[in-house]
Formats: sequence, C-alpha cells, structure tokens
Amino acid sequence: MTSAATTAYHATAPDPSGAARGRRRSFGPWPWILPAGIGILFVFGYSLVDLLQQSFKYRGTWVGLDNFRLVVTDPLFQTAIFHNALLLFTVPILVALALLFAILLFETRRGMRFYQSAVFLPYLLPIPVVGVVFGQLLQLNGALNLGLRALGLQSFALDWLGDPNQALVTMSAIIIWKEVGFGTILILARLISLPTELLEAAQIDGAGFFKKHLKITTPQLRSVILFYAINEAIVMVSWVFNYVYVMTNGQGGPGDATMVSELYIYRSAFQNQAPELAAAAAVLLLISTLFFIIGFFKVQSRSQSGIFDE
Repeated sequence: MTSAATTAYHATAPDPSGAARGRRRSFGPWPWILPAGIGILFVFGYSLVDLLQQSFKYRGTWVGLDNFRLVVTDPLFQTAIFHNALLLFTVPILVALALLFAILLFETRRGMRFYQSAVFLPYLLPIPVVGVVFGQLLQLNGALNLGLRALGLQSFALDWLGDPNQALVTMSAIIIWKEVGFGTILILARLISLPTELLEAAQIDGAGFFKKHLKITTPQLRSVILFYAINEAIVMVSWVFNYVYVMTNGQGGPGDATMVSELYIYRSAFQNQAPELAAAAAVLLLISTLFFIIGFFKVQSRSQSGIFDE
C-alpha cells in the first residue's frame, strides 16, 4: 500500500529540473543579450554621455542650447542637411533596381550564380577603394571621358566630380552602384523561399511576366523591401562620409556641392577646432538616425509577427 502511494507521488510530483528550465525560459533572450549589452554600454556609454555634455558647453562653461542654435543657423550645416535629404531620394531608386534585379535573377535558369556574384561584388568592395577608382575614372580627363571623346560623344564628356551641378548626382550614382547588390541578394533570398504554387497557378491562368510579379510576388516581399529601404535611408543619413571624403579629399567640393552632415562634423572638430559645435551637430545627427533605427525595429517586429506577409 505504501509502495503504491509512493509510486503515485513520484509519478505526479513536479520535476525540479523542468521547473528550472521553465524559469530560464521565462527570462527570454535577456541572458544572452545582457553580456553584449554591458560591453556596448561600457564602450559607447561614456562617449555618448561625454558627447552630450560637450554639446551643452563651450570651453568647459555651460551655455545651454547656444551650440545647437549656432549649428542650426549655420548655412553650411543647412547645406549639408539638404544634401543628405537629397540623397534620400536614391532610396526608392535602390529599392526599384534591387527588386528588378532580384526578379530577373530569379527567372534566370542558366548562369544564375555568376550573375548573383557580379551583382553582389560591388557591395563587397571597401568604400575607399571604390572612391579612389571612381575618383580617377570620372575626372575631366579620366578614362570615361577619354573613351567618350574617342567615340565622338564629346557632349557627354562631363566634369562629373568637378561641376558643382553634377557632383552630388555623380556621388549618388556611385552609391547606388555599390549598395544595390545588397538589396538584390536580400530580396532574392526571400523570393526563393516563397511557395511556388501561386506563381504556377498564375502562369496556368495566363498571367504575364509583369502581372505575375507585380500582383503576386511583390506583395509577399513587403517586409524585406521595407527593411532594405530603412537600412538604406540610414546609410544616406549617416554612412556616406567615406564616399565624400575619399572622392573630394575631405573638402566636400567643389565648393560645398557634396557637403554632408558627417563631413561637417569632421571639419568642425578637426579642421575648424570647434569640438563643441561638432558635438552639437553629432547629437542632431544621432537623433535623426534614431528615428530610422526605431522604424527598423518596428518593421522587424512586424515582419516576425507576419503582419506584412499575410
């Protein structure tokens, strides 16, 4: 009798190891994120706090928002922000080209891997290498213009980087050339993972190439397209410094035709010896970038919940 009761007790008693596992699961991902979070806080936390303090001071004296007023009213900073805003117009172009290339690669049966590598290769190249190569290629007497003149196309031989009206457009084209490969591979990976039943049914119903991908394929790619768009928007706001610095020798020229916010911060801190103004401009850039980062996390959370893929 006692033996049967003991057996029944052991059969129904909770498993201590299972309870421990449940407690571990209740913490979610935090045990894994916490060490990296502490490291990031240790490395960047002090710098961020010091940046904020410096943006409100001048030579150690508290000046409140005066640094921000000086930065915001500076015509050069306004020009830099305007150029960053213009660069944002390249994002829809990047998305459209990446989507087009991904669909063309998806439809390619022979040589797909070769074309994938060709499209993705520019993204793997270091930005200084890209800047130096294009800086030499696009000079007034560079290889491109020499080739155009040899073909009798003198009217197309422009001063690509030396003309103030042309320089920013040229810079945008170079950025598009380098960045489009990332979006193409990203969208293509999602495209390959889609179920093929809908596409096959559309083909049976007589849907053409454009209708099939416009009505069926593209709506299923909304999450990855939005992610790529937000990622490239962050690039245009806060990651174009290397392009401008290398191709204009750190001047943002000709004149201020390619001046961007990052280069303004660099010149304020190291060339004009005004670290307080550089700190204020950096805080403004950080705030603007945070809006895109918050948007990225929102898109990511919605993508994981399947809102965009329904």
